[in-house]
Amino acid sequence: MVDESSDLFEFPCAFPLKIMGLAGGELAQAVLEIVLRHAPDFDGATMEMRSSSAGKYVSLTCTISATSREQLDALYRELSSHPLVRILF
Repeated sequence: MVDESSDLFEFPCAFPLKIMGLAGGELAQAVLEIVLRHAPDFDGATMEMRSSSAGKYVSLTCTISATSREQLDALYRELSSHPLVRILF
């Protein structure tokens, strides 16, 4: 069990989520839908996309206004269990 008093974050805070998966339009849409479920105030227009040098993968960065550790944990659980997401950091 994690000691909440030793949490490194002070909420609310800007928190960047970095997601990597195979290139294709489905990943960005799936990530946007998940992020909006947990952070309804996220502006999808601010999502950053970068393709890998070979173009096979894409990385997405979504900076949300995180309100709690529970919110982040739920978001990470849902994103990491999605079949299109390869890496989440």
